[in-house]
Amino acid sequence: MEVVKIVSIALIGLIIIILLKQYKPEYALYISLITGMLIIILVMDKLSGIIGLIESISNKANINNQFIGILLKITGIAFLSEFAVSICKDSGESAIASKIEIATKIIIISMSIPIISSLLEIILKILP
Repeated sequence: MEVVKIVSIALIGLIIIILLKQYKPEYALYISLITGMLIIILVMDKLSGIIGLIESISNKANINNQFIGILLKITGIAFLSEFAVSICKDSGESAIASKIEIATKIIIISMSIPIISSLLEIILKILP
């Protein structure tokens, strides 16, 4: 039933945006932001369950918790940047959206360096 709530909020937000664009187009962006935030709040409970599951699996598999933390942060950055890029594109600011995409890709690459170096060390140990 969560999907019904999310779709309902999205459709109500869309209808309000369509109506507001005729009279007050500057408010349409605010409604879009509020709608997106409501949807994110609705799925936060599911997200915390997923994070808990990933942490329990990593503990059972003896995976370094630092790496799991990095992967979760990278995933969060990707979600947030996609949200921001969508808002920028909806506002007609595709230039800013592309800059956000580039910046977050650089941040994600820089954050993944410890994982990449650890993988290279493992590969070098395996190779003769």
